[in-house]
Amino acid sequence: MILGVLGVGHLAASMLAGLQRSGVAPESVLLSPRGKAAALCARHGFRLAADNRDLVERADIVILAVRPAQAPQVVLDLPWRKGQLLISVCAGVPLSRFGVAPARVVRAMPFTAAEIGASPTAYFPDIEEARAVLGRLGPAIALASERDFEVATVSAAIYGWAQDLIRKAAEWSSAEGLDPAIARRLTAMTFVAAGRLIAEKPEPMDRLLEELVTPGGITERGLQVLSARGVPAAWEEACAAVLDKLTGHAPG
Repeated sequence: MILGVLGVGHLAASMLAGLQRSGVAPESVLLSPRGKAAALCARHGFRLAADNRDLVERADIVILAVRPAQAPQVVLDLPWRKGQLLISVCAGVPLSRFGVAPARVVRAMPFTAAEIGASPTAYFPDIEEARAVLGRLGPAIALASERDFEVATVSAAIYGWAQDLIRKAAEWSSAEGLDPAIARRLTAMTFVAAGRLIAEKPEPMDRLLEELVTPGGITERGLQVLSARGVPAAWEEACAAVLDKLTGHAPG
């Protein structure tokens, strides 16, 4: 199987690192000749296509990782064929915009943590070949509808917000005198621990939090401050704004 990558920017580079980490042979990967492609081919042994047409002619599965506004035009008038699969990681571009028949199309939203095999990747529809590729990047999570996929894609923004919150918390700890390396590791692993507990325990999330929040304790005090500052409402507003942008309802 030849895996083509059309558009080789930061996200594609993370995916390529994860695929190689999972055991994908570099000679089975074909890159379009723009962005980071030449450097990655020289460093890792991937193959370089002559152009986008050459890539589509030779690849069995194509990952599309260009800017969303460019995605529909980039795939037009290329030699797509029956049995071929396009996996788009272009946020906010619906399936109906991809003129690649008779090839099939899957939408997916991996995170840059794909490079370490830790990306929870939502995708739709559930096609076996897509699941096999995306599962190499971390847990592959099939969605039941394209609307569900749009909602799930908001998690890609939350992923960035979480990194920003980790950074701010680590910097605060460092400013208070904690060793910066310890502050960074402790804060990052705190988020990992919270996520794993919620992911792996079946109890309702409200109950897990209730068990954690001791009346009069430090967790309760911090949550009181955050609530008073309107953080929960702002968080929900931010999620809604991202969903509106993904579905084309954002103002302007």
